Amino acid sequence: QVQLVESGGGLVQAGGSTRLSCTASGRTFSNYAMGWFRQASGQEREFVGTIGRSGSTTYADSVKSRLTISRDNAKNMVYLQMNNLKPEDTAVYYCAASPYYSIRATTYDYWGQGTQVTVSS
Repeated sequence: QVQLVESGGGLVQAGGSTRLSCTASGRTFSNYAMGWFRQASGQEREFVGTIGRSGSTTYADSVKSRLTISRDNAKNMVYLQMNNLKPEDTAVYYCAASPYYSIRATTYDYWGQGTQVTVSS
């Protein structure tokens, strides 16, 4: 089993930046692709981005120009840097782990509890 804990959420003004962190424990972190997903109030869960074991990244088209995912295997951590935030970025952001490189939520076996990001206008 893998346990995931997100941190770094909070309130930020439109145009600002924030960095979310996810810390993993329980299994070898480097064996997993790590994904970020988000869910806004009343909306479906949405893929944000993922980073594979080799460091390859894939981003949703709606956010790719503003987001950067990175990982530090030695620290068992993955990060989501978000710049030029917009009100529509407001959502609960989830970190997830998958044995496969994928943009599909169903392939992710382990999930954190999420962290709220609120972008004010």
